[in-house]
Amino acid sequence: MDIEAVRTRLLDFILIGERKEAMDLLDDWASRYHWRATIVELLEPVLDEVGKRWSAEKISLAAGYMAGKIAEDVLLKAVQAEEAIPQIKGPVVIGNIEDDYHSLGRKLVTIFLRTAGWRVIDLGNDVRAEEFVDAAVANEANIIGVSAMMLTTAENIRNVRQEMDRRGLSGRIKLAVGGAVFKMRPELVVEVGGDGTVASAVDAPRLMAQLSGMEDAHDLA
Repeated sequence: MDIEAVRTRLLDFILIGERKEAMDLLDDWASRYHWRATIVELLEPVLDEVGKRWSAEKISLAAGYMAGKIAEDVLLKAVQAEEAIPQIKGPVVIGNIEDDYHSLGRKLVTIFLRTAGWRVIDLGNDVRAEEFVDAAVANEANIIGVSAMMLTTAENIRNVRQEMDRRGLSGRIKLAVGGAVFKMRPELVVEVGGDGTVASAVDAPRLMAQLSGMEDAHDLA
């Protein structure tokens, strides 16, 4: 079946609240193409469309909730399927900045990083600047990844940079930022003190490799 048709079916299942049918479709696709390809080629484009419709107030709260639950189901299965991959890179500390609770993007980033062999310390939602830096120091991480959905919460990322500066760590630890607001306002990366971003979760491993010096850094912001 054409992938565009499959995406349309998946979106329809989400919009009408058919969680089982959506997961059956995703399970079938993953059985043929593996979970990584299922997330990249099927789930992420559909979630992008859900996000656009949510921003335009064209879908219900229930549909948004359903999209989140389906994404969590897929992410759990992907983690289970990829758990044998050795985590030899990193570690990377990630989380949603203080007052931000939009976790789907962060969870996708975690999947792609772990699939690429990165050890990820996921601090979850509503993480204070001090907690990010404490975790990076405790785990000897040289990258902190901070996610924010809205401009109001993205501005809190400045506190992470300030805390890194206060402890004299800005030369040793890099600050990656991500979230929908950075797609709309790319200049915000520099404004909040970020060292780089990418437009999609699938590119997160490349960004981390560049920030850690494993690849030449370019086009990060």
